[in-house]
Amino acid sequence: MKEDIKAELEAAVRATLPLKRLADHSKVALLHNIAAGLIRSVEAIVTENKRDLEQMEETDPRFDRLLLTHDRVSALAESVLAVAKLSDPTGTLLSRQQLENGLLIEKKTVPLGVVGVIYESRPNVTVDVAALCLRSGNVCLLRGGTDAWHSNQILVEVIQAALLDAGLDKAMVQLLPPDRKFVSELLTATAYVDILIPRGSQSLINFVREHAKVPVIETGAGVCHTYVEQSADLDKAAKIVANAKISRPSVCNSLDTILVDEAVADDFIHRLVPYFDAYAVEVFADTKAYQLLESFGYAHSKPATTADFGREFLALQCSLKIVSSFDEALQHIARYSSKHSECIVSQNAEKISGFMESVDAAAVYANASTRFTDGGEFGLGAEIGISTQKLHARGPFALEKLVTEKWYITGDGQIR
Repeated sequence: MKEDIKAELEAAVRATLPLKRLADHSKVALLHNIAAGLIRSVEAIVTENKRDLEQMEETDPRFDRLLLTHDRVSALAESVLAVAKLSDPTGTLLSRQQLENGLLIEKKTVPLGVVGVIYESRPNVTVDVAALCLRSGNVCLLRGGTDAWHSNQILVEVIQAALLDAGLDKAMVQLLPPDRKFVSELLTATAYVDILIPRGSQSLINFVREHAKVPVIETGAGVCHTYVEQSADLDKAAKIVANAKISRPSVCNSLDTILVDEAVADDFIHRLVPYFDAYAVEVFADTKAYQLLESFGYAHSKPATTADFGREFLALQCSLKIVSSFDEALQHIARYSSKHSECIVSQNAEKISGFMESVDAAAVYANASTRFTDGGEFGLGAEIGISTQKLHARGPFALEKLVTEKWYITGDGQIR
């Protein structure tokens, strides 16, 4: 029985040097081969994914995130090709100066080294992280959830086959055993791992933050609000809110709480009901909103409790609150936001500007669905996650942020 992951950690460190030396065109060719391998292996991938799905109820919010179809595998391959088209973020000259003593001082971007990612129920993360790390010259250690083990395993096999075909070390991308006992070893592997990135539930993120000795970049849970201000185009607002909640409710950029100005609450909710009714969206409404939903015959509403605000639903559920003013909406968001993505629907330029400058979040929206908070949608290729913290990376944590800085000093015998 396996006692530790020291061998995997040591192999990861050894693999950093040849990966750093890999030419740009070789990285691009490698990613193209990975994408081709995904397409060739689509039947095997879907089959292995079904083994994981069989262990989960379809009503589980994680089911959709776990699901891999032929179309989703094709989309994964496309995301790898999109990363291949991006410029190598390493080797960029950030600054250059010649000192009076003749020393040449340069600062360039370099890979982070060994990147550890801990995530849940998201096999697409396996491919996205591997592609981003390889493109940026980083070795990656993947620790996916036990519920996605078979899916992750087949995906990593495809990636490692492409590495071996290129004459490279398959330790550049590794899937760590799912056993919980190895998580603590990864979190404290300061001699081997340069950065840890948790992606998943708030409880996972909190656990990693509290127990890690390796530096952590959080990709936070999304508690996303949309505020319908009284000047809003209400037809447009209803469509934006419906899209933010219904299009893919299991992801972090989906809507969790609707705030609506009391001056337009009756009219707005009346327009929203047909969209929500078609998908039986369960709405946890404050007293005024609940009464309005009842008057419109909406069958899927419940009185909200305090716990329904600041809650990430990850399902066809949301909370709804009527506010009396712009300031009340801002105060509510400040209290309950996870600082992921927040939206205002308004035609008042002053209110839009005030909202976007005042709200503390990685992404702020005016008159558009929060579902756009995504590396691919922002033109960044794939992403590791959405960072809700403020150091190193904020928002889509994509290729450009998988680097650090290094100083290069060239002299000709200078001494101090």
